[in-house]
Amino acid sequence: MKELELKYGCNPNQKPSKIYMNEGELPIKVLCGKPGYINFLDAFNGWQLVRELKRATGLPAATSFKHVSPAGAAVGLPLDETLAKIYWVEDYETLSPLACAYARARGADRMSSFGDFISLSDVCDVATAKLIQHEVSDGIIAPGYEPEALEILKKKKKGNYAIIEIDPDYGPAPIEHKEVFGITFEQGRNELVIDDELFANVVTENQEIPKEAKIDLAIAMITLKYTQSNSVCYAKGGQAIGIGAGQQSRIHCTRLAGQKADNWWLRQSPQVLGLQFVDGIGRADRDNAIDLYIGDEYMDVLADGAWQKVFKVKPEVFTKEEKRAWLDKMTDVALGSDAFFPFGDNIERAHKSGVKYIAQPGGSVRDDNVIAVCNKYGMAMAFTGIRLFHH
Repeated sequence: MKELELKYGCNPNQKPSKIYMNEGELPIKVLCGKPGYINFLDAFNGWQLVRELKRATGLPAATSFKHVSPAGAAVGLPLDETLAKIYWVEDYETLSPLACAYARARGADRMSSFGDFISLSDVCDVATAKLIQHEVSDGIIAPGYEPEALEILKKKKKGNYAIIEIDPDYGPAPIEHKEVFGITFEQGRNELVIDDELFANVVTENQEIPKEAKIDLAIAMITLKYTQSNSVCYAKGGQAIGIGAGQQSRIHCTRLAGQKADNWWLRQSPQVLGLQFVDGIGRADRDNAIDLYIGDEYMDVLADGAWQKVFKVKPEVFTKEEKRAWLDKMTDVALGSDAFFPFGDNIERAHKSGVKYIAQPGGSVRDDNVIAVCNKYGMAMAFTGIRLFHH
């Protein structure tokens, strides 16, 4: 298949639309559904991300994409009881590594992952398909599917779930092109390999970045490589826990990603784990209720007439002081940035979310200030010397 006609482009008024190869055949097969223009953008970016995560860590990887940026990305480390509970996963001890990777990728920011496009580094197995079966999702790309897993996925969306199989041996040309306003842009592909060597230039007083932190930094930086810039990523325990994408200001990236990381941690608090939801409540409604409960607009879900629709028992207010006390227990978080931090305020904000390890290009005229703030909090920061803008 050399080309594939699509229903429309980014919007219904943008016709005609297709994907095609100038030379050779498309490296994909559509096994079910009719993926659209944005679906394929998510799929091809997500596939590159999980392929690189697998190469960097040796572990199966998954990502949950929305609007051409990842909402979550992770490798296949086992889940503990708490993570399984906040990710709505049962029988977590028997999950395959690939299923664990997807549970983590989807679960980190469930609000953003609603209606996601999934990318898997490995052949989709039954355990992973059963997790996907219960989630609101637009489609999936993987290098293959176990027969039973494929049948499970084909039943989603009344048989219209987009399922793409990609040739894992496909490699694009080293030069890539993009057309905007009738003008063609050309550049070399970003083939930067992200590994431990990227974090060798540690510029802070604290020089110690342990192996686990380097894995998290690699996850953060590979995630940023396929996130719309400006972007910042917090990672912990083998997964991204907060991604700030497409912001014009670096500090706004850091705040946005930090708030998402905070929410991930707050969802593990006794106050949230103890919430008693009404029977039959949908996953999306649970996620929305938790997001409101841990946020500033908590009365939207705790007001009389509102809480009864969600909870069996009215929860106590999760106070600002209680939330801060719980957040202070979040430690050893890794933080990556796709470009240099221009001011120390980014480090101050990162500290509030338990960041201890940082990777960023360096090169700001205020590097000394950024390093000084890291030293104040005992953080270890590596200058990579490499920018990772993605547009």
